[in-house]
Amino acid sequence: MEFPKLIHGMWRLNDWNFSDNQLLGFVEELLDLGIDTIDNADIYGGYTCEAMFGNILKMKPSLRHKIKLITKCGIKLNIDKYPERSIKTYDYSYDHILTSVENSLRYLNTDFIDLLLLHRPSPMMNAEEVAKAFSKLTEEGKVLNFGVSNFNPLQYQLLNSVVDKKLINNQVEISPFHLEHFDNGNLEFFQKEKIIPTSWSPLAGGRIFNPQTEREIEIKNTMVEVGEELGTDKLDQVALAWLFAHPSGIIPILGSGNINRIKSAVASIELKINLEQWFKIYNASRGEELP
Repeated sequence: MEFPKLIHGMWRLNDWNFSDNQLLGFVEELLDLGIDTIDNADIYGGYTCEAMFGNILKMKPSLRHKIKLITKCGIKLNIDKYPERSIKTYDYSYDHILTSVENSLRYLNTDFIDLLLLHRPSPMMNAEEVAKAFSKLTEEGKVLNFGVSNFNPLQYQLLNSVVDKKLINNQVEISPFHLEHFDNGNLEFFQKEKIIPTSWSPLAGGRIFNPQTEREIEIKNTMVEVGEELGTDKLDQVALAWLFAHPSGIIPILGSGNINRIKSAVASIELKINLEQWFKIYNASRGEELP
């Protein structure tokens, strides 16, 4: 599976108030910009976003072979749709994975998923049972590739040691505001194992524009300074360029329904942050100089 430099996420799709025709036009504009990979999950929008996206594939079936679909499974929300659930849980049983994929295929109006991710690590995950489900889905041609989301290196290695088809992706939160995966060994692990890292919330959920703490304000001020050096006043471009500069090959997942925001993000691909500028932002996020 080949990834573009940017992926588009549908987490907030039902907040954008798109009609089916508007969503179809939006996705076609994404394709024109070189963004052909769409990220979804069974739970997005309270189990509604996959079906909303699937409507446009029903309207225009030829679109399916121009795009790559990512979806996720494993989180079970305790919403009104499932009154038998009293709390949120994570379920990676053989039956739940297969059922979740069948639901996603039906909602998305497709007969295969390009990449299936386990949404969050579970302390009750039986890796052998997950591997059995993955093998079944591969045999049936319903899922082409597998990965995980929010896993640390040991959790990734555990699952990767038992699956027939090696995992290709770990989707984690990385941004100038969120350095967890610089500290837990994941970014080194990605490079060592040639794993594709995709970054959710690369703009810190919009907080780069509206910082809330002294630390976040300092990061924003530093990004403004670096932006001036790069010739841009767009903070999103600076944040994305900072991610692109990392040798692990981070691929940001965009979450905006505003096509002008997407165009701005695409323009950031051409920005080249130098080593000193990169460390200015990194140090601001850490709150201290390098030792």
